[in-house]
Amino acid sequence: MLALPRVMGHRGAAALAPENTLAGIRRAAATGVRWVEFDVMLTGDSVPVLFHDDNLKRITGRDALMAQTTYKDVRALDAGAWFRPEFAGEPVPTLEDGLALIRELGLGANIEIKPTSGRDRETAAATVEVVERCWPAAEPPPLISSFKRDSLAVVRDRAARLPRGLLAVRLPRDWLSAARVLECSTVHVAGRWLTAKRAARIKAAGYGLACFTINDVAQARTLLDWGVDSIITDSPDVMVAALS
Repeated sequence: MLALPRVMGHRGAAALAPENTLAGIRRAAATGVRWVEFDVMLTGDSVPVLFHDDNLKRITGRDALMAQTTYKDVRALDAGAWFRPEFAGEPVPTLEDGLALIRELGLGANIEIKPTSGRDRETAAATVEVVERCWPAAEPPPLISSFKRDSLAVVRDRAARLPRGLLAVRLPRDWLSAARVLECSTVHVAGRWLTAKRAARIKAAGYGLACFTINDVAQARTLLDWGVDSIITDSPDVMVAALS
């Protein structure tokens, strides 16, 4: 079973720096957290970038779809000013940029494949290509997670060495069969919908268990008592201090 960290930064460190940016990854590392989670989707010309929303507006101010915007245009946008003025000018990074920084900082990574509509397999294939090219085979590879089962199937078929995580808000009835078919190492669920009984079932089946997005220390402690392995949080500084 994949050894998950006790605390994982969500979208880098989303409460401390703009999400899915290199600044966010650096800020997460500064808190002492050893793993970060971030999202990957494709630009209109199929470049994998760290981003969560289909539309660019919330993060960059530009009302346009990521799937219809070239990487050149995305790269020119400001992904940091919305968060705080000190982050103005922070670009949307490529997956290659993100992996380079992860390796430089000595962090583990949970790469969530977050495809725009209809690009589940394409996004997974592009993600695998970058990871396989940029991540040394001799080093423990990143965890690849997704809500999209077609994306996980592509990772399984093209890069079986990359561990996979099945994501769900609520644990679906067929979670176990899906995890087995996709040859997953971990299951990730929304903490607010997890119960002690469901946690026990996941652990008894031999899977690592991560919960998102947990920003309350008392809730985190309860989940850990239930056997949850990893708390994915916007505030890794708070969680590392409280749970270490």
